[in-house]
Amino acid sequence: MEQQTNDATVFVAGMKAAGDLAYVWDLEQDQITWAGALDEVFEPGALKAPSCSESFHAWIVTQDVSHRLSSLKQHLANGGSLDCDYRIKTTGEEERWIHERGRAETDNEGQPVRLCGTIRVVANRMELESQLEQRANYDDLTGHLNKARLRDALQHSIDYNKRFDIQGAYLAIGIDKLSMINDAYGHEAADAVIVGVGQVMERCLRVIDVIGRIGGDRFGLVLGNCVKDGPLIAAEKILEALRANPIDTPSGPVHITVSIGGVSFPQVAKTAHDAMTCAESALQDAKARGRNCYVSFEMTPAQRAKQRRDIDLGQRLLKALEDGRFALAYQPVISRKTRTVSYYETLLRLYDEQGALVPAADFVPVAEALGHIRLLDLRALDIAIADLDAHPDVRLALNVSSLTISERSWLRRLSGLVQGRPDIARRLTIEITETTAMEDLRTSAQFVAELRDMGCRVSLDDFGSGYTSFQHMKEMTLDVVKIDGSFVKDVATNPENQLFISTLLGLARGFGLETVAECVETADDAQVLIDKGVDYLQGWHYGKPDMAPAWRTHGRPRRAAGTR
Repeated sequence: MEQQTNDATVFVAGMKAAGDLAYVWDLEQDQITWAGALDEVFEPGALKAPSCSESFHAWIVTQDVSHRLSSLKQHLANGGSLDCDYRIKTTGEEERWIHERGRAETDNEGQPVRLCGTIRVVANRMELESQLEQRANYDDLTGHLNKARLRDALQHSIDYNKRFDIQGAYLAIGIDKLSMINDAYGHEAADAVIVGVGQVMERCLRVIDVIGRIGGDRFGLVLGNCVKDGPLIAAEKILEALRANPIDTPSGPVHITVSIGGVSFPQVAKTAHDAMTCAESALQDAKARGRNCYVSFEMTPAQRAKQRRDIDLGQRLLKALEDGRFALAYQPVISRKTRTVSYYETLLRLYDEQGALVPAADFVPVAEALGHIRLLDLRALDIAIADLDAHPDVRLALNVSSLTISERSWLRRLSGLVQGRPDIARRLTIEITETTAMEDLRTSAQFVAELRDMGCRVSLDDFGSGYTSFQHMKEMTLDVVKIDGSFVKDVATNPENQLFISTLLGLARGFGLETVAECVETADDAQVLIDKGVDYLQGWHYGKPDMAPAWRTHGRPRRAAGTR
């Protein structure tokens, strides 16, 4: 009893120190118990916190009550976590922003009986949102556009130039031997060089040109409207300006050179992805030629032939969409607890005009490069929703591309298909890759939030392959993480993979996330993963992707092969 009292004292002290207020809400009795920083959340010197839902909602600003109730209702209906922001009143004129996060506990019949959670004051919210907006769009060091926003500006310029038959160009600029500056003078000097190079380039460019930082020593320039020799002229101006003017650093002036690669659009590069890839290739050629020079990307005969093949394939993909020749394959995902199929991951497949299946690797990269992947994601969504409508016992997971995450039409289509159909929404999991999420965290977090508002679950694919931090996982309210297959293969005989998976599982559990191990190919690997507590398993050991699973012909999900 004394130990329990001490534990409770430590817990309350910790909550107060963190500025958090914890609560336990007995849903049956409608009684709320509080612990922690009571006066920081409500009023300084507050003696009595709200003890029931009615008195608690009386503290909330009237316009925000419905939002909090809607979030609570959705959580109690669909599970996951309660996660919402709203304002509470004070005795003065101020309004205090609150962030609440909680999770309901259920009885044996699955009915919610208790809600446990925390709330905290979000100080200086407008300033915080402004900082997040700045961070989401601009590079912290130079103040220029970050890679994601530069890519958007580049794609917009390419689309505009296509429409009006205007020539443009994209330049990739790399600072030569920046690592030597860092080693010799330290990171402060290296940072000063990066900032200084950006400032020199700004003075060399026109008002209509767009500059962004795309990596540690890399910049990108979008020249939206330029004559044939425009890229060369712009590159030479930058090269000459840097040759003539050393960059001031804390260690004194430093002479800097850059290498530049460029590509024209839309004649050569058809998409932002193409332009960045081609310019980077030309930049590497410039470095190979001794640095401090400009190289324009020129297609080799083989590259021109490949581009023609890709464009031809793009036309055939559009024709296949018209003909309805896209379909889904279904791979079972097995529950560790029941050893039966929990849901199926859907994988897009294409039938050619002769009825033969085309491997995804043969058409997905081309669809992404040509910008057709959005259309394919829409078709996959339509098929998946039709499956869920026709088979009420089935749950599906659907992958979406990075381009779709920033495309509003896909979300509008999903919203229209699941509106008034919570039974369908809660059986659909949307998978996004970790690398995609990290490219543009703000857009990804908004995408995830809207999916969860509709009642869908969200999974982070390829978990462990990128650079997800605790803060990133906190900003994206996920349900599931799928451990990258490179850490799953041969896990039974690879101690390093076992250690890495244990670490990933600990991180996921800390955030209350379910876990999936993909690429499970042997019984020994499966057993190791089961022993470590992975929630779901997927791979050829349990079943290959199937174009005609049993439930599509017999009406019910089957027990997967390989379950024990």
